[in-house]
Amino acid sequence: MTARPTAAPVIHVRGLEKSYKALQVLRGVDFDVARGSIFALLGSNGAGKTTAVKILSTLLKADAGTASINGFDVATQAADVRETISLTGQFAAVDEILSGRENLVLVAKLRHLANPGRIADELLDRFSLTDAAARRVATYSGGMRRRLDIAMSLVGDPPVIFLDEPTTGLDPQGRIEVWQAVKELAARGTTVLLTTQYLDEAEQLADRIAILHEGRIIVNGTLDELKQLLPPAEVEYVEKQPTLEDVFLALVGADADATPRTTATSARTSSARTSEEGR
Repeated sequence: MTARPTAAPVIHVRGLEKSYKALQVLRGVDFDVARGSIFALLGSNGAGKTTAVKILSTLLKADAGTASINGFDVATQAADVRETISLTGQFAAVDEILSGRENLVLVAKLRHLANPGRIADELLDRFSLTDAAARRVATYSGGMRRRLDIAMSLVGDPPVIFLDEPTTGLDPQGRIEVWQAVKELAARGTTVLLTTQYLDEAEQLADRIAILHEGRIIVNGTLDELKQLLPPAEVEYVEKQPTLEDVFLALVGADADATPRTTATSARTSSARTSEEGR
């Protein structure tokens, strides 16, 4: 994880409220996000995660409350906020007819940046897409499309990026590819606000986790802080079996070979310990 000390939050949200007629979606949401960190807004479908992101990215107006990005108020300084952020929605917004490189060059040209080809090549290398640069995006896997989508969001080096359900619909290997890309974003200093309904995703990526439930933040803290909310666990020695994900990645993903080996070692160690105690 990538927590860094910082004097002031880059995202500051207080008392955010939003309703759609009689449906109250956000009921006074408060949170801060530190610069260069990954902040996960965790909640089930309908909890209000996407609504919060739309307000922060100036796509929707709040009914009440305040929010600022990099010191700019999202309601009164929307143009400055849009210069600061990039948003990646739930589904990859890529042109399947174009190649990966052509998608990136197009975005760079639309943003009137110098050397769009160099920008595209650097991002392709950064997201391990150089070998597929000339291929039409229609031939890409789900994970590759999502990585390209995130790369397109980074054209122009925005300091803040919103990732709304970035791994929806991806297979286990595609999810891990996206997770690695997100970790590298924060390692380079980008502030990431991530919405997700996947517990393991928040656990793998986030420096801080806020749980949004029925329009309210019910808890906000680091993973260790959240674990301390529960009673201490009872220690028992059990044999650890590989999970289905361990098996899947062992069979189809060469990059994940270390995971099942580690699990198997743990299983043998736990089994041996159990046998010794039984003597």
